[in-house]
Amino acid sequence: MRLARIAHPQGFAFVEVRGDISDPSALTCAEISEHPFGTPEFTGREWPLADVRLLAPILASKVVCVGKNYADHAEEMGSEAPAEPLIFLKPNTSVVGPEAAIAYPPSSERVDHEGELAVVIGQPCRDVSAARAHEVILGYTCANDVTARDQQLSDGQWTRGKGYDTFCPLGPWIVTDLDPNGLDVRTTLHHADGTSEVRQDGNTSQFMHTVGGIVEYVTRVMTLLPGDGILPGTPAGVGPMLPGDRVTVEIEGIGALSNPVVDR
Repeated sequence: MRLARIAHPQGFAFVEVRGDISDPSALTCAEISEHPFGTPEFTGREWPLADVRLLAPILASKVVCVGKNYADHAEEMGSEAPAEPLIFLKPNTSVVGPEAAIAYPPSSERVDHEGELAVVIGQPCRDVSAARAHEVILGYTCANDVTARDQQLSDGQWTRGKGYDTFCPLGPWIVTDLDPNGLDVRTTLHHADGTSEVRQDGNTSQFMHTVGGIVEYVTRVMTLLPGDGILPGTPAGVGPMLPGDRVTVEIEGIGALSNPVVDR
């Protein structure tokens, strides 16, 4: 099942996106009556995907991120992968959806993309074992852990560099029936001059800490609520973006999340 949140002529709705994603013109959105958690019930209303606007697929109370969970990314950042997951938070005000602009703050001289998988929690949970993590996961989507790299490095802690409004694009939808192991993760930067380059090309099999292990670690620290997101880390190849660029994060089995970069 592909779960999404949309804006349509009558307001907003949680929906199931139906159809073959290789033919976007044929995709339809079936409205869910209340929320996508548990067993969704449908209202019977539907819209063509082309007639609505995709929003961030979740309304998170928090987004928990894991730093340096790929050894090659830790190396490019000049450090070793930590023995335990290195977690930090992005505020829910940083979350935006597909095609929403990433706003480049004037206080930063370098803003980087970090394409990665996002885990979406489906029920309140605490002290969940790695073996039972799948029971509390609703599904998976694409994420971009946008980072003001100069401020992350100068501050010595990551709240400001990771926390700007628009610095957590998510989407396009949540895929519920997906194995998170062995998924290709690719980030492409499209420049204003029309050229493009693949910046990141990794696979979730390279995780130092598995999704289940991360859920166990995080839920020992804090309660997770329905809609909360976990970003388990980004592969090597992070790099700067500029206003006028567009960044696309594509994950096998999910689809593509694309956002333009603009001056704030």
